[in-house]
Amino acid sequence: MTVLVTGAAGFIGFHLSMRLLERGTPVLGFDNLNPYYDPALKRARLHSLQDTASRTGTAFTLIEADLEDGEAVHRAFAEHRPQRVVNLAAQAGVRYSIENPSAYIQANLVGFGHILEGCRHHGVQHLVYASSSSVYGGNTHLPFSEHQGVDHPVSLYAASKKANELMAHTYSNLYGLPTSGLRFFTVYGPWGRPDMALFLFTRAMLAGEPIQVFNHGQMVRDFTYIDDIVESLLRVLDRPAEPDPAFDTAEPDPASSWAPYRLFNIGNSNPTPLLDYIEAIEAALGITAEKQLRPMQPGDVPATAADTTALEAWTGFKPNTSVREGVARFVAWYRRFYNV
Repeated sequence: MTVLVTGAAGFIGFHLSMRLLERGTPVLGFDNLNPYYDPALKRARLHSLQDTASRTGTAFTLIEADLEDGEAVHRAFAEHRPQRVVNLAAQAGVRYSIENPSAYIQANLVGFGHILEGCRHHGVQHLVYASSSSVYGGNTHLPFSEHQGVDHPVSLYAASKKANELMAHTYSNLYGLPTSGLRFFTVYGPWGRPDMALFLFTRAMLAGEPIQVFNHGQMVRDFTYIDDIVESLLRVLDRPAEPDPAFDTAEPDPASSWAPYRLFNIGNSNPTPLLDYIEAIEAALGITAEKQLRPMQPGDVPATAADTTALEAWTGFKPNTSVREGVARFVAWYRRFYNV
């Protein structure tokens, strides 16, 4: 079985591709290596994947193209015939969606449409795609549950992810395509994205620079370690979505459907105050951070927390890596990778 992983050079896509290769599953990677953050980090991830492919004797093929390029996506499906697809490619970042909305419309909406069409026309057994905890938007009822409505996004990024869920349901309904949407909660760990807090804070603290702490530190996040994300993702991938026999069209549940469609929160279910997260970084680095307190940024929310009951029931797995353990692993990787 070949698995198409879009965003294979990205943070989650890299770790997923690595696990697939290590278990002997051929991977067709698709990535445009765009410069939203340092492409050198993305190429280093790809180099590591190629090394793993050589070591395990498992095929890893990369197509370097944009999801918005419908012809390139069509060729990938037609020539390589992947049986399962994991769509992780997207324009990421809540704050950047305010600066450059067109990038999100093209990558997250047009690009995802091309993936859906590829799956529809080439007999794909299961499409798993990245949604986001951002879809919960202005909701303040914690923990967030897939059974809650998500009709009040506070950023275009969040709106694009909800749109992906709606688009996927349409294809599940019309064409019987099994689709599973995964709402990731603040993913962190080795090889992470340089625009996220852990990377930014670690870099600044090692350089003796202050860190920018938004909402004056009054933030809570359900920080979820990358290995837990990938384990959850693999277990969902291995169990294609099915129609919910208990689905009631008179009282529709947003988390499931009469069609083969499912939604899952992927979070640690242990929401952590941002200042405690910073303390974990300080402990791992042996450095006390100089904090510059800033107001809340547009499009952000003060708190997230995941109800993962559905994930546990479906897969038998519950993310459980502690913040202190996960941050320490990231710091060890960062020191090795950047030789600091």
